Amino acid sequence: MIENFSGALELIADPMTMLVVVLAGLFGLVIGSLPGMTATLAAALLVPFTFFLDPVPAIAAIITMSAMAIFAGDIPSALLRIPGTPSSAAYTEDAYALTRNGKGALGLGVSLVSSVLGGLFGSVVLIFVSPILGEFALRFTSFEYFWVAVLGLTAAVIVSKGAQLKGAIALMTGLLVSTVGLDVTLGHPRFTFGNEELYRGVDFIAAMIGLFGLSEVLRAVTSRKGESLPIPKIEGQGAMRSTLAAIFRHKGRVASGSTIGGVVGALPGAGADIAAWISYAFTRSTSRKRPGDTADDKRLEAIAGASSANNAGVASAYVPTLAFGIPGDTITAILVGVLLVKGITPGPDLFLYQTDTLYSIYLLFIIANLMLLPLGFLLIRASGFVLRIPRTVLMGLIVAISICGAFAINNGYLEVGLMVVFGLLGYLFEKGGIPLAPVVLGIVLGPIVEANFMQSVIKTNWDLTQFFTRPISAVLIVLVFLAIAASPLMSWLGRRAERATALRSAQDSVDVGTGH
Repeated sequence: MIENFSGALELIADPMTMLVVVLAGLFGLVIGSLPGMTATLAAALLVPFTFFLDPVPAIAAIITMSAMAIFAGDIPSALLRIPGTPSSAAYTEDAYALTRNGKGALGLGVSLVSSVLGGLFGSVVLIFVSPILGEFALRFTSFEYFWVAVLGLTAAVIVSKGAQLKGAIALMTGLLVSTVGLDVTLGHPRFTFGNEELYRGVDFIAAMIGLFGLSEVLRAVTSRKGESLPIPKIEGQGAMRSTLAAIFRHKGRVASGSTIGGVVGALPGAGADIAAWISYAFTRSTSRKRPGDTADDKRLEAIAGASSANNAGVASAYVPTLAFGIPGDTITAILVGVLLVKGITPGPDLFLYQTDTLYSIYLLFIIANLMLLPLGFLLIRASGFVLRIPRTVLMGLIVAISICGAFAINNGYLEVGLMVVFGLLGYLFEKGGIPLAPVVLGIVLGPIVEANFMQSVIKTNWDLTQFFTRPISAVLIVLVFLAIAASPLMSWLGRRAERATALRSAQDSVDVGTGH
């Protein structure tokens, strides 16, 4: 192994490779911080340039860019309430609330350090556990993927803590929207109203931009003169010290999020998005109130858990890709194409005959995550300039960026129209106190649930017992029920702890009064 790492280090130390790493990192930060410009889009834009590079620099460009872009998606989430990437949508409300409370730099700092730690953990998973997890992932069939998606959907119940009925309404809305387009089984158009452009379905990025971005603009425009919306603030003084203190306080959440991201990301097709939602739901459902905790502390806890899962999932998604040639997510699907063009075939041969390239990938993940720390803090400091723009100008810029982001999805006006529709829907939902995150969750996971369910029942001739009798499915079902039961259980334990504290305080008061 030492010899392999030594050979890989020589390949990476090449000046051209290091230049590509830096440029790709900056490119990822810029693209990730623009709403609608996802890491997948950035990877697709990089592909033409990789044709002119050697194999290792080409791989380095995509790896570095993806690690940077996933974190950069948190910037517009915190500043403008527009998720830069789908995984950022899980904790957009928490990040934006921190910014409005003057703790934007702290929230972004926690997200950054958690992302770096999660990415490093995912790199360790990739290096040491890839054969084991890759083999385990191969055992997953449509039955298991159905339950993985259902486990993700339970996040809607948890993220709507205190408003489960409204959360269910939002989730069902998202699931209904996900049915628009061609039927996954028969290829028959559904809810397209004769519009052929709707055959491809409703793009969740356009929906996400409208729900979170345009609805915020509508809320600002329609607010009464006497009730102007508070202007977000981002304070940088002492951000580093406060960030490290918050990370140490929530180190358990960073560890659990990294673990969830490492495991979920290794499942083909799951990726960082589902990992972030599951980790966020787990963090929220198992959160217990500690003495001195504030609402902002809970938000930081949720961000630490979900953002660490993000980058852990990015790295571990390469496990099935490298070991078996099965893409872990959309970015690794693009990478497989690049590898094949460069004459590298993912799979067992990569571990046997191209170990220098394999270990270069391992080292590149570590380098990319270490680079993310200084570049990320520079981006956080620079992001404060956005909030110095006058509110009216900023709202106009948000609309312009939202339109450009929606149009760039498919270079068509349909997505722009959908963004407007979802902007109005988001505005109305917020007026009614209905959370927005479950809508996005339903749109993202709806097709996965439907496709895997239909595949399962078709191949078993509608034998539904297969969903419950398979060993891995049984474990996932237990996890689903635990996720649903965790929220009321933790609330009950919290109430018991509060009653116990109140009784102790009352007893102490009696003892003091009686002189004992």
